Formats: sequence, structure tokens, C-alpha cells
Amino acid sequence: MKLVVVDADVLGRRRTGDETYVLNLLRALAPLAPGAGIRIAAVSRRPDLIPAGIEPIELLTSSQELRMAWTLPRLLRRVRADLGHFQHVLPLRLPCPAVVTIHDLSFEIDPSLMGAKDRAVFTTMVPRAARKAERVLTVSERTRRDLRTLYDVLDERIVVTPNGVDPAFSPGPGAHDYALLVGAVQARKNPLVALAAATAAGLPLVVAGPSKDPELARELERGGARVTGYVEQDELAGLYRGAAVLLQTSRYEGFGLPVLEAMASGTPVVAVDEPALREVGGDAPIYASESDLGDAIGRALAQREARVAAGLQRARLFSWEASARRTLEVYQDVLR
Repeated sequence: MKLVVVDADVLGRRRTGDETYVLNLLRALAPLAPGAGIRIAAVSRRPDLIPAGIEPIELLTSSQELRMAWTLPRLLRRVRADLGHFQHVLPLRLPCPAVVTIHDLSFEIDPSLMGAKDRAVFTTMVPRAARKAERVLTVSERTRRDLRTLYDVLDERIVVTPNGVDPAFSPGPGAHDYALLVGAVQARKNPLVALAAATAAGLPLVVAGPSKDPELARELERGGARVTGYVEQDELAGLYRGAAVLLQTSRYEGFGLPVLEAMASGTPVVAVDEPALREVGGDAPIYASESDLGDAIGRALAQREARVAAGLQRARLFSWEASARRTLEVYQDVLR
């Protein structure tokens, strides 16, 4: 069997979308990989979080720079990996072929959405990864277009593997008495616009996600929002079920996982008209300009039953098994 090593170092690090992607992809790959003649191992500082059926490899370094420059190349050579799978960037030296998942290019589209230090790293290392990888996986047609336009990645090297939805997100009882915004508290998510819309609609706002911008989190709280910080999956599922509506106000998304999770939870969605969000939500959400989001919330509440039904139907189109099967096909193609 060929050995594929997946970089799972985001596990346990509260990296929201990146962690969700790796955890659910590994879970879905575990039962499928043996039939494809592939062993899957995952390298992480938290081997206890690696799903059953995946071989855990403990990573001993805590330095991100040392990990990418030295530890991972040596580890891949030691375990005789046939293929490596990474997110965003590749190690500086590779003893085997690699694929990379690039979720979005927000830092290229709008540089103001990322701090200067992180932006310098991403604008250097992500295009390098897109050039060096045998295949570039991404989660939406929107990011596929960005990869072609901004990095001149050939279409045949890009494979779209949309995210799925975890079974934890399902309909259930709730008070439906607040608007919900899910995602890290940062400028890209445009949370002050969500607060203004919720206030205009007469609903309190709950913001669930790690506070990457503490001052922005304090401003939200001063405006009356409840900022929960990072929440575990069970609590997040409860927040979706209890919400009257999910607000998605991000200035840029590569996919928009909260839209999918909300629809699967039976929660209506109101979103800005952004390409990736339409790609995920289809006709189930109500889309509006930033200035009209308050009115859109009112329409979503009035049409709740129809919007819930449409969202549940739309969410069924996305599965981690389908994503894993497509990812396995990429592994097999590269290994051939």
C-alpha cells in the first residue's frame, strides 16, 4: 500500500475552518482509503485527536517555522511517505510529491484583511505551494477562478473538493430569539455590519468564534453583542438551532462553512451577495446588500418555514464522503 501523510497539525488549535476541514476529511478517508490501496497517516502535535482508522504520527516541535523547514521534511523521509497533503503552504524541502489545499486567496484580493506579518508569509508561501504541488485542491469554484487568475495555475492542476457538513449539525428545538454570526472576530467577517443589521431587525446578536481582533470584540460587546469566543462543536450546534437567523456578512469567503452548517441545522440564512456564499447556499438564503440586511432578516423571519425547508434540501448536496472520494482520486492520480 502507498502511504499518504496528511498534515493535521491544526487539530486542537482552534483554527475553525482549517481544523474542521482536516478532521472531517480524515474521518471520511479512514474507511475508504484501504479499498483504494492507500494507507493514511496524520501528523499532529495532538495525536489523541486523530480519528480512528488513521495512523497517528506525533509531531514534537512547537515552532511553525522549524516544523516547515526541518521537522516535516525529515519526518516524511523517515516514514517513507509516498505523498504528502498540506494546507495553504508546503514544507521548504520535500522528499516526496505533495498536494496542497488552498481554501481562499482573501489576502491577495484585499490585503487589508490580514495583518502585515501574516500577509508577507502568505503572499510568499502560498503561490510557491501552488507552483510546487502536483495538484491544488480547493473548496469552491470561486477559489478555482482566483487561482487561475492570480497565480496562473493551469485548470487541469486544480481540483474542487467542496466541504461537507458534520452530522452534529441537524435540526432541533430552540428559542429562535437572536441573530447568529459564526466565525473568527476579525475585519474580514464584517461583524459590525452584522450587529447593525441585527439591531435594525430588533434582535440581539451572538458572535461565536475566536477573537482574533480583541478591540473589535470589545466594540461588538459595547454595541450589545454577546461574544462567546471559541466554542466546541456541541455548543455551536446548539447555537445554530437556537438562532432565529444566521448572518453571513463576510467581505470575502472561499466557501462559507457556517452557511452550510446553518442550513443543515434548520436555521434560515441571510447573507451578503458574495460568490462563494451563493455557490454554497444556492437559492435557500436571502441575499442583500449590507445596508439592506436588516430588512432581509425581517423577510427571513416571515418566510421561516420555506427558508428552513430550502436550506435542509440544499445542505443534503454536500457530504464529507463525496469530498473524501474526490480527494482519494487525486491521491491515486498523483501516485500513478
